[in-house]
Amino acid sequence: METAGEARFRLPLAVFEMEETGAIDFYALERELQAAVVADEKYQRENDAKFRAIHQKVASYEEFRDIVLASHLKPLEKKDKMGKKKNQLWNSCATQAKCEQDRKMELAQGLDGLPETSADFYRTWRRCLKSGQERYQFLLQLGGQTLGRIFQTDVGFGLLGEFLVVLAEHICSEDREAVLQVLQSLSGTKRFGLNVDLLSRMEKDSCRDLFRKVQSMGGNCGADGLLEGTAEAGSAALQKEQNEAESETHLVGAGQRKEADDRLMKELMTCYCVN
Repeated sequence: METAGEARFRLPLAVFEMEETGAIDFYALERELQAAVVADEKYQRENDAKFRAIHQKVASYEEFRDIVLASHLKPLEKKDKMGKKKNQLWNSCATQAKCEQDRKMELAQGLDGLPETSADFYRTWRRCLKSGQERYQFLLQLGGQTLGRIFQTDVGFGLLGEFLVVLAEHICSEDREAVLQVLQSLSGTKRFGLNVDLLSRMEKDSCRDLFRKVQSMGGNCGADGLLEGTAEAGSAALQKEQNEAESETHLVGAGQRKEADDRLMKELMTCYCVN
């Protein structure tokens, strides 16, 4: 028969402390109760897994151990499945435009929301965005201001190079201004110079290619501030030109926008070490 002292050591820690201090610590009792419940659930779960493994007549101890270690995992329910099986399209050429629209819709639906932190961004960038086009659209959807806020502390290692490759591969003239805003915001993040120095040779080549494309898409600035080709800019100016004073004002404004655009390009090329 055990002595009173032995029985004392079998009491929960909270009861032992209560006897020592004379006060009841309900929080300690609750924590110990929760820990006991969790431990009991784990024991029952692993015990059931052991019997299940025995009934399955596993071939090795390693397989038996894996079944026990994975006993906490639960099968996916219908609502947890990522998507439904798609039927084969017999005429894929006729539905190419629709497929592109569907991919954009799937991208929007697949994201729980726009990332608020660099960790959220990295998780979405790695897990949800599988193609370069999806990543390109994602960068433009966030925009330069949001990207600058997310990465104000630092652009994660390797991300800057991936951004430049994606932008270089998918940039189009309609997106030129948005791409410039992205490049400008990223250049203002901390340790940006170090990230540029750590670019690989391929990423540096993509960076130079990106700036060549941005420059070639420059053209002339129209009256509304959008970039236009020479013929279109001239046509728009003639249509809107009502008198000599308005024409002169238009030319001065276009010239100022062109100077500002050139100045921004030079600053960015310096930041990104593009000769």
